[in-house]
Amino acid sequence: MHKIIAKASLSPQIIRLDVAAVRIARIRQPGQFVIVHRGGDAERIPLTIADADAEAGTITLVIQVAGQSTCELAALNPGEAIANIAGPLGHPTELIAAGRALCIGGGVGVAVVHPIAQGLKRRGVTVSSIIGGRTREAIIFEPELRRLGEVIVCTDDGSYGRRGFVTDAARDALAAGGIDIVYAVGPVPMMRAVANLTRPLGVRTIVSLNPIMVDGTGMCGGCRVSVGGQTRFACVDGPEFDGHAVDFEQLMDRLTTYRDFEQRALAACQEGDCKLGRR
Repeated sequence: MHKIIAKASLSPQIIRLDVAAVRIARIRQPGQFVIVHRGGDAERIPLTIADADAEAGTITLVIQVAGQSTCELAALNPGEAIANIAGPLGHPTELIAAGRALCIGGGVGVAVVHPIAQGLKRRGVTVSSIIGGRTREAIIFEPELRRLGEVIVCTDDGSYGRRGFVTDAARDALAAGGIDIVYAVGPVPMMRAVANLTRPLGVRTIVSLNPIMVDGTGMCGGCRVSVGGQTRFACVDGPEFDGHAVDFEQLMDRLTTYRDFEQRALAACQEGDCKLGRR
């Protein structure tokens, strides 16, 4: 059992949980994730390790409420526990050793960008971050990223920071030059747009993919993606890949497979039909 140590609401649909996971906290690396099982007959879901405190033995999970399982996890409070957390899984981020990196995060993807920026900063790399959300309330991890370097905030409605998409700010940053690598994490259309910006400039771009994932070992095949014309499995070959080689159209199509079911399950959960905390 993994006890919930602390909980915070980062936005109306995004929850941060600091969870006891001593061994994972000691060895996790940027880009890696865990498979979380709430307990009972709940499904297993992948979550990025957004931060970790090796001394305290805790890891930080950032949960966007999108279906029944995430609704149940978000309902947990300090003192309660998650039954099983497996990890760290996946390949660590390939971090450059010197130069300047541009980290781009959209929505909950900003939480995935955070450990990457941390790892780069520790190596002495100059880090600039562009983060975005629909509104001011949707902006997360801004203070944490500001401790690591320059941060540009974008909101769709202009309620905070720069009005517009992260890709608009990225275009300006890339035009100024001096960017050695781009790390982009967020909605698939955003990552595709960033890759389309950097491809003609020859700027290497790494994206973190979020396909449907079940076991985290590559056995189920649910997380297969097409990269450079080859089938890869995000759980064991990724979750990060060359953004210029990813088939984003295929990825977007596969991500919609269970969307209607997720929405119905979320509605039932929010109405209390899933009996939070009893599964």
